[in-house]
Amino acid sequence: MRSTSLSLAIATIVAACASSAKLDLSTTAPSPDRRVGLRAGWMNAAEAAWNLRQVAAAPKPAAFINPNDPGDFGFLNSDLAFTGHYVIQGNFHGLQVWDIAQPSHPVLATTYVCPEQQNDVSVYRNLLFASGEDFNGRLDCGIGGVPDSVSKDRLRGIRIFDIADITHPKAVTSVQTCRGSHTHTVVTDPNDTANIYVYVSGSAPVRSPNELAGCSGLTPDQDPNSELFRIEVIQVPLAHPEQAHVVSKPAILADLAHRESHAEAPEDIAEAAKAAAEARAKGGFTATILGVERVLQPRFVGVLLDSIVKARGGTGVPTGADSATLRAAVQGIVDRRVNPPTPGNAPRPGPVQCHDITVYPALGLAGGACAGYGLLLDIHDPVHPRRIAAVADSNFAFWHSATFNNDGTTLLFTDEWGGGLQPKCRATDKPEWGADAIFSVTGNAMTFRSYYKMPAPQTPFENCVAHNGSLVPVPGRDIMVQGWYQGGISVFDWTDPAHPKEIAYFDRGPMDSTKLVGAGSWSAYWYNGYIVSSEIGRGLDVFELLPSGWLSQNEIDAAKLVHFDYLNVQDQPKLIWPASFVVARAYLDQLARSDGLASAKVAAARAALARAERLSGQQRRDALAQLVTQLAGDVPAAADQAKVRTLAGMVTDLANAGR
Repeated sequence: MRSTSLSLAIATIVAACASSAKLDLSTTAPSPDRRVGLRAGWMNAAEAAWNLRQVAAAPKPAAFINPNDPGDFGFLNSDLAFTGHYVIQGNFHGLQVWDIAQPSHPVLATTYVCPEQQNDVSVYRNLLFASGEDFNGRLDCGIGGVPDSVSKDRLRGIRIFDIADITHPKAVTSVQTCRGSHTHTVVTDPNDTANIYVYVSGSAPVRSPNELAGCSGLTPDQDPNSELFRIEVIQVPLAHPEQAHVVSKPAILADLAHRESHAEAPEDIAEAAKAAAEARAKGGFTATILGVERVLQPRFVGVLLDSIVKARGGTGVPTGADSATLRAAVQGIVDRRVNPPTPGNAPRPGPVQCHDITVYPALGLAGGACAGYGLLLDIHDPVHPRRIAAVADSNFAFWHSATFNNDGTTLLFTDEWGGGLQPKCRATDKPEWGADAIFSVTGNAMTFRSYYKMPAPQTPFENCVAHNGSLVPVPGRDIMVQGWYQGGISVFDWTDPAHPKEIAYFDRGPMDSTKLVGAGSWSAYWYNGYIVSSEIGRGLDVFELLPSGWLSQNEIDAAKLVHFDYLNVQDQPKLIWPASFVVARAYLDQLARSDGLASAKVAAARAALARAERLSGQQRRDALAQLVTQLAGDVPAAADQAKVRTLAGMVTDLANAGR
């Protein structure tokens, strides 16, 4: 038995060495960039990867694909939430639950048809939350839509499900809100174990008070209870989630002035003008929005026409006169919604709603991505979040989402220039447009440090812009994985917030080589050792990081020590690593890579750590204590003294763990 075990061990080591020899351990990205010029296709598009391995690509279930149009807006995959070994994937047609107990073979556990825009999802224990703001979203999740402009059958708000049996979600209740819910954030309060809270960000117009009492779209000077400039906070009693209700409406956007953004790219202005002319020629409706004539969406037009019919006491299909009435009024309607009127000569106000909020309960902070501003919020009292800082940037078109680094000293915002369904990563697009903006956080102040944008130019047929991502839990570094729609997935290091750099990627060719069909990574999140991506048009992707010159196997193994029972990325958890030899080795790898400690000192520490790991009991504790002393002596001459101290702290924890 002993000789057999030894043979197996040797074989394993040899195989590992042979495998690692094939890895790209350089820090130079492939040139030319493999992502450029990929062949188009739905499920057979060409692919390119660097330092990432695709583990699985599970196709959308048939019920969530329009067979005549795979890019149908009503069937787009949206965001992800995680619980146990399940991934819950939102879709504009409903919800999908995937079992990823074997990440290489995701299994569709169940589907739940519930047409809605956009079915943003979160979980907490046995509760599932889903956003809805579509005028056609039905309270009963039916597929018939809601034809009336005012209806008791419409859902705009948060649906709550019981997922104790995750294969059979059961509706618990729905909380109606005045603006609906484009996104939401589950907020856990360390000081309140009886409740959780949900921050609701709605981007749709305020609904009629005839549909939901108390809803007001007037400006605050006209109505102090206006829904504008607010978010809505839902309290969910965990013992009785059916009693969930709106508990406050904090005006976190009050008193912010409008800030100008950059103009559209010339080719986009020309394309919009062409589309508007074609739409007008066919009887469509257009309006000038932010200086560009645009085609109005049929659903938006339908609601307005229905209101005109109702106003004249009519029923049925709108007449030509109704269309003429709307055509004469539509620009004013759009102006009031895009630029709410101001009293007197008051300056034009800032954004009236947030798009998404990421909370960090362990620090009592939140980052609000609020269209025209990035906010820093104090959430120590989660019912009454308080704005403590706001930043604007003319290079940003639409502040979309936020991510803190683990110690809360840096905050990254994304810019969804073009709304997510436009190509904004072309060679002609400025790299600071449609990018991430990284800020240092000091007290109540945010200071701009740099931009980061996925660097590979994409075609005019690929919707591409900064979108959703999460931290990769590598100790001692700030590393993020992020979806860029059809720009693919980019993994980058922003430990130095002034100099972010890409360290891995994955990309596919466009869905179609002749026209833009919406697809790509809506979100890419790290969860218990793997990166899971919601592919808008194709399904669910699973990846794993490969060791490289930018990331060692020890760092990857250390990241895998961080385990979540459930995860909502926008309810950002504090990452904590256990006392582990692999974490200590990860720190040593970082010191070696950055020359933060002399190579001879790194080698000596590695040898001492390996020796201690072979020992046990008091002998191990003594060896580790000796290493701590050795590292303390190394600190004064080290280029990265802080990292050496962090390593010494981990070694101390290892020694104490053996007591």
